Formats: sequence, C-alpha cells, structure tokens
Amino acid sequence: MHYFLFGIFPYIALVTLFVGSIARYDRDPFSWKTSSSQLLRRKQLIVGSILFHIGMLVIFVGHVFGLMTPIWVFDAIGISHGAKQLLAVVAGGIAGVMALIGGAMLFHRRWTDPRIRKTSSVADITVLAMLLVQLVLGLGTVFVSLGHLDGHEMVKFMSWVQGIFTFNGAAAGYIENVAPVFKLHLVLGMAILFVTPFTRLAHVISGIFVPFRYLFARPGYQIVRSRRTNRHPVE
Repeated sequence: MHYFLFGIFPYIALVTLFVGSIARYDRDPFSWKTSSSQLLRRKQLIVGSILFHIGMLVIFVGHVFGLMTPIWVFDAIGISHGAKQLLAVVAGGIAGVMALIGGAMLFHRRWTDPRIRKTSSVADITVLAMLLVQLVLGLGTVFVSLGHLDGHEMVKFMSWVQGIFTFNGAAAGYIENVAPVFKLHLVLGMAILFVTPFTRLAHVISGIFVPFRYLFARPGYQIVRSRRTNRHPVE
C-alpha cells in the first residue's frame, strides 16, 4: 500500500491532471471558470479571498522551489538544510494560517448563505473542504518539523519529489519512515491534483500558464463592424 500511494498514485494523479485538463479545455472551454459569486455577497468574499489566495500562492511557490530545487544547489549557495527547514516552518506557517483563515471565511460564506449555497455545486463545496483539511494537515506538519530542525527530514521529501519526476522506482522508500501526518498531507495533496480537472480548481492552471501564452502569442487584429439597422429609407 505504501508503494502504491507514494510510488504509483503520484503518476496517476499527474497524468489525470495533465490529460484531464487538456480534454476539458478542448471539449468544454466555457466551463473553465471560477463561477464567481461576488454579486451575491461581496464584503466577506474580498477579505477571505485575499487571505486565502495570498497564503496559497506563498505555499505553492514555497513547495515548488523548496522541493523541486536539487539539493546540491542549496549546498552550492551555502544554505544549510537546517536554515531551509526553519524558513519553511516560519514562512509556511504564516502563509498556512492566512490561507486557513481566508478559506474558513469562504467556506462559511458558501455554506451559510442560502443564495450562494443554492448556486454552489457539490464539487464546489467538496473541493473547498479538501483544501481546508489539507491546510490543517500542513499546519500539523509544522509542529512535527519543529522537532527536526536539522533539515534531514526535509531532504527526504525533496528526494521523493525529485525521484518521482525522474522516474526513480525507489522514490517511495525515501519517505517510508516519516510521520503519519506527512503521509496524509501528501496523499490528500495528490488527491486534490487528481480532481482538479473536474472542478473549479482548473482555473489555477490558467493563472500559471495563460500569462506565458499572451507573452509569446502573435499579435492579432480585431475586426469591428457597424451594427446593421432594419430601418428603410423613406420614399
């Protein structure tokens, strides 16, 4: 089961994310949206959305660069494993609390407002609940990490992630002995990637890749025609 969850399931989640996103964008591009409910209740949305998105952005960038950067790069620039671990605990903890508060506000708004709840699908509420649980688990790993400030525990996760992307068959073994809260955090994270193409989370992909599309797109032209009227000339 450990090998399946951390040696096979990552590829199932990533392939589903990639193929499912392409298929959805190709077959149903008009569903590629967040279905904003701003007109129904604006005040709580603004505060909660800002906290949630800033926190999640910091967490996302931290995870990508912290886990995907080869270990030798940190060694070459003189950043010790302990310093990297401490930075991850402090920055990740602050961002996690921000995202959790903002996400809780958004969930409360969507769950308690009758109009918003009526316009929300089961997938909308479920995926937001999954993100909140993931944030709680992530904050739970902070307390465990405080007991491993030497940074060697972080190296295990870096080796696992990089092993997955380099098709290392032994990657699952790197995290075999980590704390259960880390394993739950990883499994739920992969599950979120798996469901992304089928939920409103797909708009995150647009936020990452669309700016590059416009940056390298060829200049185009917009054709504007005057509106035709049905009036006839007076005889």
